[in-house]
Amino acid sequence: MADAALLPRLKTAEQFAAVLDASKHKAAQPAGMWRSAHFALHMAPLSAAETAVKPESKTASPGRRPSASATPIIGVICPKRWAKRAVTRNTIKRQIYAVFSELEPQLPAACLVLRLASGFSREQFPSATSSALKATLRAELLALLGKLPAQQGAAV
Repeated sequence: MADAALLPRLKTAEQFAAVLDASKHKAAQPAGMWRSAHFALHMAPLSAAETAVKPESKTASPGRRPSASATPIIGVICPKRWAKRAVTRNTIKRQIYAVFSELEPQLPAACLVLRLASGFSREQFPSATSSALKATLRAELLALLGKLPAQQGAAV
């Protein structure tokens, strides 16, 4: 797992805001928003994150831009409001990044932000690192990412 390539990630608040904003406008393709029981998935064109990059940070890593255009750029929002314990938030984020890495070839070349939109019941999942919670997360994430349009021209 350590040698798996990491997907490029959104880093600044401006980038997240640009993607969340662009996902509401259906005119920009690909764009959209999908929901599941606990998550909201926002998708926007790659240009949404690039326009939110500050000019001084564009020159910081010039070699990274060409490779980022062929792969999705991901961001995860996991607020304390819905996952009070840090161990729960970290477990959720690890599962999200693992699923994104596994499905990278099928994902469209776009900016994807996955937002936790409701909490998991502590009565149903008392342990934050239980295998039941991880299995539920994984199944829900796979179903949600399955709703995305397939990448055009993917060589699979």
